[in-house]
Amino acid sequence: MPASHVYVRHLADPDGADRVHRLPDIPPADGRKVPGGWWPPAMLDAGWIAEHSDTFDVLHIHFGFDAKTPEELTEIADALAAADVPLIVTVHDLRNPHHPEPALHDAQLGVLVDRADALITLTPGAAREIERRWGRRATVLAHPHVVDWETMVRARPVHEGFVVGLHAKSLRANMDVLGVARVVARAVEGLPGARLQINVHHEVFEPGNHFYDPAAGQALRDLAARHAAVELREHEYFSDDELWAYLASLDVSVLPYRFGTHSGWLEACVDLGTAVIAPTCGFYADQQPIHVYTQDEDGLDADSLVSAVRAAYRHRPALRADPDQRREQRRALSAAHEAIYRRVLR
Repeated sequence: MPASHVYVRHLADPDGADRVHRLPDIPPADGRKVPGGWWPPAMLDAGWIAEHSDTFDVLHIHFGFDAKTPEELTEIADALAAADVPLIVTVHDLRNPHHPEPALHDAQLGVLVDRADALITLTPGAAREIERRWGRRATVLAHPHVVDWETMVRARPVHEGFVVGLHAKSLRANMDVLGVARVVARAVEGLPGARLQINVHHEVFEPGNHFYDPAAGQALRDLAARHAAVELREHEYFSDDELWAYLASLDVSVLPYRFGTHSGWLEACVDLGTAVIAPTCGFYADQQPIHVYTQDEDGLDADSLVSAVRAAYRHRPALRADPDQRREQRRALSAAHEAIYRRVLR
């Protein structure tokens, strides 16, 4: 869960040969969603589990436990144990990118890791960290493709120059957008034909919005006004099609993270042939061949970021995923998940 998430959907066999049936998400009865457009999974509830445990064989948690306290997660694990239903947990985030401090996520994840019958994660680095912190081994299964097949094989649009993208989204807690933008703005001014495109959501400028941050938004406007090679675009959330078109229009996408673990955004870039510059925090370089700069909560190394931009400028075109290999990866991931489910059920 949640079954509608692109990661979960792309664990199914691409040819429809999957023997695993994933229950569809249950929308909230009142129709309300939390900021960002999602809702806490209804299935992630001890009462729901007790009432419906005869309708599913295993509970596999990917995302959606942010709103649950460690005590509630313990009750959920207890309800599963009482119903003799195995718990599978895929550890996507060792640090929640929306939480300024790690304590809550550490406690939440601690309950899930401790109580899981099987653990999965996406990279060897994350698996080592899980074993270091909790003494448990996780099966490493790579991130599947993110972009749909039709878009993945489409020719990239042609454009002039070299476009570096920095998407501020809604300025979530793990982002150092201004620090990274200032360095990249200087970097592109020293490269012929290079320019920086910064994108940010309108809600940053909307009073009363959960993501309202007018000071940061104005700082981005000021940066764009000072640099001829910098453009700021303010817009609503992209649809999937709009997001793929945006990523494909870039030569390189910079991830401005101070902390984090893995990235679906990175995988989408690889699907589309857009290079990625990612920080040393987390395990992004374990996912795909990327350009790396030094950044974590202790600070940003500007020289390493400038070097990464220059490297991306020199090494064009970027790596692009082979759709046939992505399909084969999907088949392998589908089989690997089914094997884990069968093992815990034994």
